[in-house]
Formats: sequence, C-alpha cells, structure tokens
Amino acid sequence: MLAAFGLAGLGSLLVVLFPFYWMALTSLFFIGTGMAMLQVVINPLLRTAGGEEHYASNSVYAQLVFGLASFISPLVYQFFIQRPQSAFPFPWLSLYVLFVGIILVMIAICASIKFPKVPQNDLDKPEAWAVHLALFKNKTVILYFLAMLCYVGVEQGISTWVSQFLATYHQVNPQTFGANTISYYWGLMTIGGVFGIILLKFFDCRTIISATTFFAILSLAFGLFGNTSTSLIAFPLIGFFVSLIYPIIFSLALNSVKEHHGAFAGIIVTGIVGGAIFPFIIGSLGDLFGLKAGMTLLFVCLGYIFSIGFWAKPLVSNKLN
Repeated sequence: MLAAFGLAGLGSLLVVLFPFYWMALTSLFFIGTGMAMLQVVINPLLRTAGGEEHYASNSVYAQLVFGLASFISPLVYQFFIQRPQSAFPFPWLSLYVLFVGIILVMIAICASIKFPKVPQNDLDKPEAWAVHLALFKNKTVILYFLAMLCYVGVEQGISTWVSQFLATYHQVNPQTFGANTISYYWGLMTIGGVFGIILLKFFDCRTIISATTFFAILSLAFGLFGNTSTSLIAFPLIGFFVSLIYPIIFSLALNSVKEHHGAFAGIIVTGIVGGAIFPFIIGSLGDLFGLKAGMTLLFVCLGYIFSIGFWAKPLVSNKLN
C-alpha cells in the first residue's frame, strides 16, 4: 500500500514539476498503476479484516466513499479552473498539488496503522505463475473478469461521453450543465451506496445486482433517446443504479473460490482496463455512426452484468438480518 501510494504521489508530482504532454501521460500511467496496486491489496485485506460474510456490505461502504469523492472532484476541478489567478501556467495543475497532499496524508496514516495479516501460502506468491494459469483456466474466473471489464466500461463510458452527448444532441454546455451532470452521476452513486447497505441486509447479492442493473438499462434508454430534460435526469440516475455493481462483483467473485484470493483479486482488477477499452470503442463507433449509436454498446455491457444474478454461485453468501 505504501509503495502504491508512493507511485501515485510520484506521478502527481512529476506533472506539476514538468507540465508537458508526455510527462502528463507518464504521470497518468504512474497514478493508474498505483491505484490498481491498491485495489489488488485492499480487497483481500477488506475481506480478511471484516469477515467473508460481511464482505459485500463492507465493499459497499468503500464504494460509497469512492462515489462521494467522485461527486466532489468535478466541483473541485471547476473551482480551480474558474479561479482568476493561479500560481501555475495551467490552473488544473492545482488539482495535482492537491493529489500530492492527500497522498502524503494517506502514506502517514497507512504507516501508523497495524493491519491484519492476509493468509497467504506459497502458491499465492506473485512469482507462482502456475496459480495464475490455473485461475485463467477456471470458467468462474473468466466470467467475473468479463463482468468487471463490462462494469468499468459502463462506469467510464458514461462519465467520459455524457457531456459530449449532451452537447451534441441537446446543445448543453459541457463546462457547466455537462460537468454538473457528471457530478450528479457520481453523487447519486454515493446515495445509491447508502441504500445498498440497507438492501444487502435483506436481499441476496444476486437478486440486487440483477434488479439494479435492470433499472440502469432503463435509465440508459431514457438518457439516450429522451428529450433534454429527460436526459439530464436519466444519466445521473444510472450512477444510482450501478452503485452496487462493483462491490457485488468483487464480493461474489472472491467468495466463489476457496483459495488464491490475492491472485484472483489481481485478475479482477485487471478488468479495470475496460475503462480504457469501451470509451475508445464508443468514440470510434461514434465517429462512424454517431455518438448515440456508439453509446448503445453500453446496453451489451449492462446485459452481461444483469446475467450475473442467474449464473453466480458463491460459496459464501452475504449475511442477511
């Protein structure tokens, strides 16, 4: 965790010191690598610290914090770019200075806390490629990897393209209403997490993921094919309905295998590459057929996620009241 935060901090610092294009790309690589490392470590740690049967609920708490931070970040971005004066040639560099400060605080916190030890046998070590090869031959592993690929594709596909969609089809200013729509999208994801904590006390994960994904599909349809007012409401609502998908996928996945949870978590986190793949495909399809047609690809992703509720067979289910 310390190495991951250190890598992300280095990336943030580099772009502040050397604010040019290639260094920005290098910076994003370091930050993304650090964040991926954190998720590989944190998810098995959360499962161990909180207990297997509580992992789904605890993951929702984590997603709630993620959604809250994502809701705040566009507003912080707006604050920095609208400042009349800045100490930097580009106002958005102030955001990276803020990143450095937050990361230093996290490093201090992590260094001072004693975390529980995650059980690990010799076959869980990173150099034991036989473990990874065995996991890749496991159909369950592949299914959940694809699920994470699709989820992050939806999450980032919406946040990446919705402002452009609103500007193209509804003449909505992307710097004002477009940015606000993204902020509301993440904000409703936070609120959805609060409701999710309650739902997980009464309903099985598989029921919840199918039901919420169904409503996310309806929201996407209204967002893409509705009028301006409908789209401005429907797109943020997608955030509310997908808020539980990420933690439930992780929970169902890790609770569906008996061992090698660290290696499995690494494979699932690799599915985050969907956040790079699907927005690119949407943009490419948009160039050929129009952005509305390109964004219909998200229906395929949501359809696959909807199916999880029917084929998932966890060894440990979330604890109900």
